[in-house]
Amino acid sequence: MQASSSEDLRSTPSRNSSIRLGHTPIPVQSHRQSFTETLRGHPPSPRANRQPSLSQAQLQELLNNPPTAGSVDPNFSGRDWQTIGVGELCTSADVRWVEFDAGIEDATNILINSGAHVLLVRHRKDERAAHATYDYRDLTQYLLFATGQLQPDEDHLPIFTSLAKKAQAGEIIPLRDAKSLGNKEPFMTLPATANLTHAIEVFGGGVHRIIIVEEGTDNVVGILSQLRLVKFLWENGRNFPIIDALYSQSIKDLGIGSQLTISVNGDKPLKEALKLMNNEGLTSLAVVDNQWNVVGNISNFDVKLLTKASSAPLLDNTCIHFISVILSTRGMNDGKDSFPVFHINPYSTLAHTVAKLVATKAH
Repeated sequence: MQASSSEDLRSTPSRNSSIRLGHTPIPVQSHRQSFTETLRGHPPSPRANRQPSLSQAQLQELLNNPPTAGSVDPNFSGRDWQTIGVGELCTSADVRWVEFDAGIEDATNILINSGAHVLLVRHRKDERAAHATYDYRDLTQYLLFATGQLQPDEDHLPIFTSLAKKAQAGEIIPLRDAKSLGNKEPFMTLPATANLTHAIEVFGGGVHRIIIVEEGTDNVVGILSQLRLVKFLWENGRNFPIIDALYSQSIKDLGIGSQLTISVNGDKPLKEALKLMNNEGLTSLAVVDNQWNVVGNISNFDVKLLTKASSAPLLDNTCIHFISVILSTRGMNDGKDSFPVFHINPYSTLAHTVAKLVATKAH
């Protein structure tokens, strides 16, 4: 696994800059600019002209000895973790909104520029109830449809044809219509008073985030993600003896981890990796070499780099090449080298494993 990707999309939407849907039965009369076509291409790697931010020894030390959990929150001292309300882990500051009638381009700009992992979708600006979400998985799926890598099934063909006509006419494609294509992650809500045991049961079904609402209403008060829950239990483990006792045990002894992993060879085209992620419902995919060594990963966050028309050739290029673009762009934006691919083994403790996940915000 690897830490989350960077790079953003900086553009001003215009009436004639909607993403173009490819491979449609509608004849194309002339070329229209696509999604942020006027923006510059990918910057060259900054690594040729600077020294690494950390030496190899320092990087290895970080991975071998991740940060400790730090101080615990006294508000949870002496409490049973299973009875803690999900609302206690959330804050309204994490909530970002977009309306169903917003253009797909506007919604994507808000998603990227806000730094949020997800936008909540509502009907009106004065509404506090969410009816859907828009995240990088949705963006990945839409781009696959827009570039012809995915084709709609019979039930969605009329919607797809309508979107193609709008795109070719230079009309704005509403988020409402774009969300109608393909599969969606379940939209799950819990009242703020629901306990963490309930949240873990929901996450166990493959859901990545839960929308938290006021008791007895649909008004959103926060968002609880898998990573936030893991981070909370890590930072406050000493408050919960049952949880704290697990951290010293090995991954093997706890029976954690899957023997069946999904990966893609680095020589495969990027479009195959994105389709695999979409079809399997993954947020991140390991990239391996011919000896099955992990050389990197590709996540839904990295799809930010594909929203420029000049980036379209990347879909046909290799996954290894795309990883080099990811690292180069991240280095340019952050001014420092990225975390290398990191790993654990069956004898790593749960504490060691969770500390790495939290420190690198891996997914």
